[in-house]
Amino acid sequence: MIKDVLVHLDGGDDDELRLAHAEAIASASEARITGLFTNTLPDFALMTPMDGGAAAAEVLAELDEEARRSGDRTQQRLAERFMRLSVPNEIRRLDGTPGQLMKQAVSEARRSDLFVAQRPYDGNGSSAWDDLFESVLFGSGRGVYIVPPGRKPAEAIRRVLVAWRETRETARAIAEATPLIAKAARTCVLVVDPEDAGGKPTLDLDIARHLERYGTEVEVNLVPSNGRAVGEVILDQARRMSADLIVMGGYGHSRAREWILGGTSRDMLERTEMPLLMAH
Repeated sequence: MIKDVLVHLDGGDDDELRLAHAEAIASASEARITGLFTNTLPDFALMTPMDGGAAAAEVLAELDEEARRSGDRTQQRLAERFMRLSVPNEIRRLDGTPGQLMKQAVSEARRSDLFVAQRPYDGNGSSAWDDLFESVLFGSGRGVYIVPPGRKPAEAIRRVLVAWRETRETARAIAEATPLIAKAARTCVLVVDPEDAGGKPTLDLDIARHLERYGTEVEVNLVPSNGRAVGEVILDQARRMSADLIVMGGYGHSRAREWILGGTSRDMLERTEMPLLMAH
């Protein structure tokens, strides 16, 4: 059951799109929306004082104060927008440096059922929130619903594509997505290159039978990549069935204690035009 939807807001142009998706999910699930407004403050540790004295301290204090005043204005705009939502809601504001906001967002996501975020890695990886997205995906233990640029929410999530692999991450993603799968009319379990994905006919049918118990109609599709990237095959199949949602595990590796997404996960996040639910 989804009862608490947490949506990331930063005062930018894409807030409205993410909020629309969060509201659609909350309406269908009779859930509550919490808008997580992250207001970035200057990271003084990364700033070089101009003269190391009182003048530098005064400038830094002014920068901090202006960032907080800007946050006040954005919060007021968001409060006016939230008054028009059709579901119970609240706004939580976080003020901090990027590093502080990442840690706080992970903590907030752990106390919710689903985290709604913008698609990362747009603009050649220059998005301000790429690190926050990765932190929540790998650190919260919750599913992350990713909204592609310009993609309005469907009237209802009726068609779901599950990119199946015999892994813990895929099982976690399915577990997080089952409240949405249960409401879908059709679910396709896609296995790309079954011999490489740990797939066996009996196991693939077992996951299909498991999902059928939620009331959705399930089909299993075994597809060879034939040299194509796995992400390309997944997106092609999602387009063929006009999927409203793709569900898959989020894979990465640790580098200097930071999670880095790569391979199919990264490819999907950079290219998907359909909403994507990931978990790790």
